[in-house]
Amino acid sequence: MKKKFLSIGVFLSAILLAAFPAKAFGSERIIANHVTITINRQFSAVRPQSSSALALRFETEGDWHFYASAKTAPGGADLKVKVSSTKDFLKFSEPIYPEAGVYQDKLGGGKVDIFSGNFTIYIPFTVAGVDLSQGQTSDSEITVIIDGAMCSGESCIWPKFTPLTAGLKISADADMTSPAFTLPQPSQKSAAAGQQPIAGTAGSGIGGLAALLLAFLAGITLNIMPCVLPVIPLKVLSIFEQARQDKKRSAAMGSAFCAGILLFFAILAAVNISLHLKGGGSFQWGGHFQNPANIIVMSLVLIALALFMFGIFTINPPSSIADKGQGSKGLAGSLAMGFFAAILSTPCSFGILTASLLWAQTQNLLTGTAAIMVIGIGMAAPYMILTSTPSLLKFIPRAGRWTELFKQTTGFILLAVAVWLLMALPRERFERVLYFAVILSFCLWIWGGWATFNTPRLQKNIIRLIALAIVIPGGIFLLPEPAKPDINWREYDTMKIKEAAAKNQPVLIDFTADWCLNCKAVDKFTYGNRKIGQMINQKGVLAFKGDVTQAIYPASIDLEKIYKEPAVPVTILLLPGETEPVKLRGIFIKGKLLEYLKQLPDAVNTKADPNGQK
Repeated sequence: MKKKFLSIGVFLSAILLAAFPAKAFGSERIIANHVTITINRQFSAVRPQSSSALALRFETEGDWHFYASAKTAPGGADLKVKVSSTKDFLKFSEPIYPEAGVYQDKLGGGKVDIFSGNFTIYIPFTVAGVDLSQGQTSDSEITVIIDGAMCSGESCIWPKFTPLTAGLKISADADMTSPAFTLPQPSQKSAAAGQQPIAGTAGSGIGGLAALLLAFLAGITLNIMPCVLPVIPLKVLSIFEQARQDKKRSAAMGSAFCAGILLFFAILAAVNISLHLKGGGSFQWGGHFQNPANIIVMSLVLIALALFMFGIFTINPPSSIADKGQGSKGLAGSLAMGFFAAILSTPCSFGILTASLLWAQTQNLLTGTAAIMVIGIGMAAPYMILTSTPSLLKFIPRAGRWTELFKQTTGFILLAVAVWLLMALPRERFERVLYFAVILSFCLWIWGGWATFNTPRLQKNIIRLIALAIVIPGGIFLLPEPAKPDINWREYDTMKIKEAAAKNQPVLIDFTADWCLNCKAVDKFTYGNRKIGQMINQKGVLAFKGDVTQAIYPASIDLEKIYKEPAVPVTILLLPGETEPVKLRGIFIKGKLLEYLKQLPDAVNTKADPNGQK
């Protein structure tokens, strides 16, 4: 029933729009699938030698969106606006687009820049000198053509929008005192566009108060760890025994014990301050994650910490430090007991503590340092409460399997955070770091699992050397940024390919897909070969990457309809003087490709870009 009413509503709207065209109100409108587009004039009439603008108002449904950038849009399908006029004295400037949002594209598999919700594109123009006598007017009709793909989380379409038109009167006495809208300043683009923040995008950090609350809860959590919880009653009872039932003495020693815990966290806070100062105060949430090296290091540390939480390997304090935490007496002894109690908790809390220190480096100096100290307050709070009220000791639950499961659950949280960080990397580097993460995990398993506490030192050292012999070459091979190819690859563009072929310029198209392992082999062993790259540049060949990862991509459509090829990898060569394209299929095409390239004449200027750019 709802769909029937909706259909009737759309039908009546169409009739009303036909009977009362929007042009009479200074606008024209397109009602298409999932979007309504309206064109408005800043002034219905303008004077010669004046400036004005048009506003294109987009209203998209649900999660439907336009691609905002050709760099991130699959197939270069970004939103384009072209303007023309019946009068040549109207001069149009570049459109002013709103700020783009960031969207995790389920179809393309990466982050793309998009326009969504309700947003506006402004088109400024100026009126040149027009020879108008007093009272005379001149009419012009402005046409706007809109092109670009629309996508949602489930599918994509490429609508054929009818042109938008707006009439404009040029008059010597036009009233330009009350504009329908004002052009946005660069800092006001987002507000003028009316866009809402997109879920999952960067830019909204944790508030200071919320961060401190989470830090306090993290500190309390440290006491739940399986190697800390059983110690709490023993430490508290030790304080009571030394105080000999004197409540004031007991409270003082409890305070000293808590001060010792805070001293440990004060040292961590000092480390945080030192790292900030060394970094020149550059550790901010946005800029910190713009450096791929920072992202990789932090993610791998978090993965290692997760394995630590799973018990794959352990980190124990030296026995000399552990011995100092036993049998200390007096206020100074309680202070030392608290300090070493915090250290002795590290076999279970090491993951949380290190992750907290890493997080603090992404915040400003005050917030990060305060959060570290609040973690210490959270850890010390139970001791302060119990030394003040010893009757509460009977309510402390016994350590058991639940504490171990809690610790392992924390490991999965750390893994999720590591993956989230890695998603900011380019796709190729993301994959390489993931492969190295597997190698790192395997080596940590060797380190912690192949040797026990009783393993002879020589054997233990051999095992650790094996782990290092695997992980170090793996890091050297996988972690550095891949070398840029010698070939200047361009995004697939049907029109540019046709234009180049018409000018007898040689064209190479490498059809590939993210899911195609054979395609990756072609990239590495053929197009990663320096001789192939040099030959392509020497011969002035225009090289395109035809991405067929999804069936909706332009390259996928052309591969089937134009080149009649059912599968990838395949390389298409469009050679001057040849009526049919040359098709090189499979992995082992390097030799054949070199033969065809050698037959081509050298480009006139081999140092110039095939597009004509130096």
